[in-house]
Amino acid sequence: MKQLMLGNKAFARGLYEAGCSVVSSYPGTPSTEVTEEAAKYDEIYCEWAPNEKVAMEVAFGACLAGKRSFCGMKHVGLNVAADPLYTCSYTGVNAGMVICVADDPGMHSSQNEQDSRHHAIAAKVPMIEPSDSAEALEFAKLAFEMSEDFDTPVIIKMCTRVAHSQSIVDTAERIVPPAKPYEKNIAKYVMMPGNAIRRHPFVEERTRKLIAYADNCPFNKVEMGDTKLGIITSSTSYQYVKEVFGEQASILKLGMVNPLPEKLILDFAARVDKLAIVEELDPIIENHCKALGLEVTGKDVLPMEGEFSQNLLAEKFGIKVPEYKSLGEQLPNRPPVMCAGCPHRGLFYTLAKNKVTVLGDIGCYTLGAVAPLNAMEMTLCMGASISAIHGFNKALGEESENKTVAVIGDSTFMHSGMTGLANIAYNQSNSTVIVLDNSITGMTGHQQNPLTGYNIKGDPAGKINLEALCRAMGFERIRVVDPYNLEECDTVVKEELAADEPSVIISRRPCALLKYVKHNAPLKVDETKCVGCKSCMKLGCPAISIKNGKAVIDTTLCVGCGVCSQLCRLGAL
Repeated sequence: MKQLMLGNKAFARGLYEAGCSVVSSYPGTPSTEVTEEAAKYDEIYCEWAPNEKVAMEVAFGACLAGKRSFCGMKHVGLNVAADPLYTCSYTGVNAGMVICVADDPGMHSSQNEQDSRHHAIAAKVPMIEPSDSAEALEFAKLAFEMSEDFDTPVIIKMCTRVAHSQSIVDTAERIVPPAKPYEKNIAKYVMMPGNAIRRHPFVEERTRKLIAYADNCPFNKVEMGDTKLGIITSSTSYQYVKEVFGEQASILKLGMVNPLPEKLILDFAARVDKLAIVEELDPIIENHCKALGLEVTGKDVLPMEGEFSQNLLAEKFGIKVPEYKSLGEQLPNRPPVMCAGCPHRGLFYTLAKNKVTVLGDIGCYTLGAVAPLNAMEMTLCMGASISAIHGFNKALGEESENKTVAVIGDSTFMHSGMTGLANIAYNQSNSTVIVLDNSITGMTGHQQNPLTGYNIKGDPAGKINLEALCRAMGFERIRVVDPYNLEECDTVVKEELAADEPSVIISRRPCALLKYVKHNAPLKVDETKCVGCKSCMKLGCPAISIKNGKAVIDTTLCVGCGVCSQLCRLGAL
C-alpha cells in the first residue's frame, strides 16, 4: 500500500515490518519521531530511557535474548552511547540490533555539527544512510538482516532533512522471524581483556567481508548519465544532485557509508571523465576516494559546514542558479524565545536581577541566555551544568560560591545530572543547583521521563521522587519554589546562595503548553495607569509589546501567569 510518510515515520514502519520487538530511545531532535511512531504499534515494546547509553544497553540486552531490537538518538546522543557501542561491536549480536543516529547539519536544534560517520568508522560497525522515506523504511528492514548475517550492530544515519521530509513509501505486512535462542557464550559476550583480545580479529575480518559486500550490496546504486562528470554522493545530498544535474552527470549513490566500497568506486571512476564528491560536513567519502588514488573535486569547492541546498550546489559547480526573490531585511528577526507563560522565565528573571552567574544545560531553558534576560553564561552538554559548577566553585572558592548557580531541566537531570550532583555531595563544593522541573521533556516535544510518572504511551509508570533522591544523595538543603512567584524565587535564591553548604532548589511548575494545564484569563493593560516604563518588557515575554508608548498584551498568547503584573508598580496590568 502506497502512503506519504515522514522519514522518521517510515523508519518506524520499517522496524514494525522487520519484526522488531524492543525499542528503547532517548528523545533528541531530529530522531524523536522514530520512537514515537514505533510506540503506536502494540506489537513493539517501546520506552523512553533516561539516556542514550541506557537505551543502547537495553537494546543490546534484548538482542542478546534473541529478539530484534532498536535504539534511537541524535548525533550528540551517540557520544553518550559510545561506551556500549564500541564494545558491542566486539561482542556482536544474537538477534538483529539496529541503531538510529540523526545528524543535524546546520544545527537547527543542536549544540554542535558533528558527523556521526566518524563513530561508525572508529567503532568498526556498518552504517547505512537513506536518502528519502522509502529508503528509510527499506533500509530499516535490510539493516536487521545485515546485523544477523554479519553478527554486528548496524547504524542507520538519518539527517534533519530526510527525517523531517515526506515521500511515498510502499508498506507491507509485519514478518516476525523466529526468536533466536539465547546460549551462554562467555568467550563472545564477556568482554574482559582475555576474551576481548580474541574478538578483535573477528571485527577486522568482519570489516573485510563488509567491504566486499559493499561492492554489490542493495544500498549502493549507479545511475549513468553524461559521463563527462561523475558524482559520488549520499543521503539528502543525492536529492540535491539529482535536482541540479539530472541526466547531465552520472551518479554513484552510496547508501552504505561504512565501510565504503573500493571496487565499485574504482569501476565508476573509470567510466567518467571527472569525479566530484558531494557530501555534507566532513570529507569522509572524499578522503576514501583519494586513498584509492583518485583525483576528485570536493571540499575544495564545497563547504565543510552547514546544510547543502540545490542553489548552493549549482553556484559552486558553475551552473546558473534559478532566479529567486529574497525577503531581504524588511522583515524583523524572529529569534527563538521561551513561550508566553514559560515557567522558567520568572526564575531566570530573578537570577538576572540578582546578577547571578548561571551555568546552564541543554533544554528549551537554554533560551534564558538570550536577550533581554541574558541569564545564562555556559552551555556545554547534557548534565554539564552541575559538574561544571562544582569545578567552577572548587577553582574560585568563596569568590564564586555565593553568586553562581547551575540550572538543569528535570529530564536532563535524569539523563546525566545525577552523577554530577553525586560529585557535589561526595566532594563537597558549596554549590547551588536549580532543577527546572516543568514536568515533561519540553524541548523535543513533550516526551515523558522518569520524573513524570507516565510512560511513552501515557500510561502510569514508576515515578522518581526528586526531593527524596536529592536527600538520599546527602543534600540537607532542598527548597521547592513556584517560578510564577517572583518574591518567593528571590528569597529562596538569596538564602541558598548565602548558605555555607551544597543546596538544591527545585523550580516546579508544568510547561505552559501541556494540554492538562489550565490557564487563567489573559491579562489586560489599564492604559490610564501605564506610563510606558517598560518594566514588563524585561521578562522578554512574547505576549507583551509597546505601542504608542503603552504596554500591549497579545491575548492570543497570554496565559495569565501574572509574572509581568508583579513587575508593574503602578498596577497597570
